[in-house]
Amino acid sequence: MFDKTTWIKLPRNVLVGHGVVDQLADAVAELPFSGSPLVVTSPTPKRLVGDRVCAQFDDPATVTVSEANFAAVERVIDAARETEAGFLVGLGGGKPVDIAKMASDHLGRGFVSVPTAASHDGIVSGRGSVPEGDTRHSVAADPPLAVVADTELLAEAPWELTTAGCADIISNYTAVQDWQLANRLKNVEYSEYAGALSQMTAEMLVDSADSIKPGLEESCWIVVKALVSSGVAMSIAGSSRPASGAEHLFSHQLDRIAPGKALHGHQVGVGSIMTAYLHSGPKGEWRNIRDALESIDAPTTAADLGVTADEVLEALTTAHEIRDRYTILGNGVDERAAEEVAAVTGVI
Repeated sequence: MFDKTTWIKLPRNVLVGHGVVDQLADAVAELPFSGSPLVVTSPTPKRLVGDRVCAQFDDPATVTVSEANFAAVERVIDAARETEAGFLVGLGGGKPVDIAKMASDHLGRGFVSVPTAASHDGIVSGRGSVPEGDTRHSVAADPPLAVVADTELLAEAPWELTTAGCADIISNYTAVQDWQLANRLKNVEYSEYAGALSQMTAEMLVDSADSIKPGLEESCWIVVKALVSSGVAMSIAGSSRPASGAEHLFSHQLDRIAPGKALHGHQVGVGSIMTAYLHSGPKGEWRNIRDALESIDAPTTAADLGVTADEVLEALTTAHEIRDRYTILGNGVDERAAEEVAAVTGVI
């Protein structure tokens, strides 16, 4: 008897386009929400678009967060309870979106994502990422019920944030390869649909890399659609596997070794160059990944990330210790092998 069950949680409304932030209330009106929202934001998006968001609702409360940490999540939870918020809106980049997502999941109240930067796939995924000390925690949470991504606002965000989002998507190449490897060697459950969607999303970014330019709103349209697709792939899989493999372990370890030096998306992009080499050798697709990153001005070397060669090698040789997730790194990469990988790919 076939008794397999999968519960896939997906956004109900996804609105992408020019000026759509002013249609936020319309997108929310179709959802099973009651009461007024708590808008969770950070200083810059609050200044740029906070009034436009709040004006669409009756007496909304606002919490401004400056740092992403568990204390901020608790502060948002307390504010939502105090104001009896019916749902939460995450307005801004990664920090307010992830904090609002995690708080809403804890409270069992709906969440709406309104990104002002296309910096990573957290705008639609079912996971939140919060640093604590020298460790970054990835926490499961329900994905947003709606995503309202205004390409006009996204095009005005710092270019490096957009390139970080692109690199995060391009790294899906190696994430899927690691997932397939774990399926073959460790019998980890694999979803053909989620894997194909994630890989197609990465290919779309690579194929479109030459047309992704600073200040070009069409570029943000391409990037945000890819970020949404990546988040949907994770929801279908019921895990972050379609978008998180050895390249993400490398990035998380680099966060510990050299905190605050580079953006998450940029780190996983560089990690993906090296892990692609480990998967398929010198004639593999690592060059395509590197070339695509270069074409959008994303980092491809340790120097670009602002870290040293030693820090890259330490991260690569110890990344397997981060979590119990089988990847191409296996039980660890020998230091000499790591140095060869990093040198041949030009990372160091």
